[in-house]
Amino acid sequence: MQIDLDLLFSWGAIAKEYKKNEVIFVEDEAANFYYQIIEGCVRMFNSNDDGKEFTQGYFAMGQSFGEPPLFIDEKYPSTAAAFQDSKIIKLSKDKFLKIIDEYPGIQKQFLQLMAKRIHSKAKTSKDIINQKPEFRILAFLNAHKKGSGNCKEVVPFTRQEIANFTGLRVETVIRAFAKMKATNKIEINNHKIYF
Repeated sequence: MQIDLDLLFSWGAIAKEYKKNEVIFVEDEAANFYYQIIEGCVRMFNSNDDGKEFTQGYFAMGQSFGEPPLFIDEKYPSTAAAFQDSKIIKLSKDKFLKIIDEYPGIQKQFLQLMAKRIHSKAKTSKDIINQKPEFRILAFLNAHKKGSGNCKEVVPFTRQEIANFTGLRVETVIRAFAKMKATNKIEINNHKIYF
């Protein structure tokens, strides 16, 4: 969702730059800010004690992230970090909630956004419980395809990033890609994956 930048700045928002891999907020931190991306990309993820990561989602230019805890006074359920050098708007929770109260159109857009995210998360969960790695990977690739029709395009994620998102080990992803290549579901050319 994108709130007009002039409106955000008029309510006291600031723009902050983050370097690639720089943490924006961490899991279990108090949720005190609304974030909206001006440039770049953000990854939200969880990690366990062994350092294994599970990617919850990627957010790009014009999108907001980390809003649900603002509405229910909870802590962030995931860590957010810049996936690439990024410029991000930051607005205090109190001012964000006042904007939501004063602009019913924005409130309705957020309601639709939250419904879409819940729906998407339910579909992703269904895909993840499938035991076949190829199915998990295909579901991920289909969800992130830009929509260029029948043309195959370069997958913009590394094998490790796909493993993090699907809950698989990177070795499993590599083996699954070999099987998928053999059945013409993907193409691999100069280590790049085309889907």
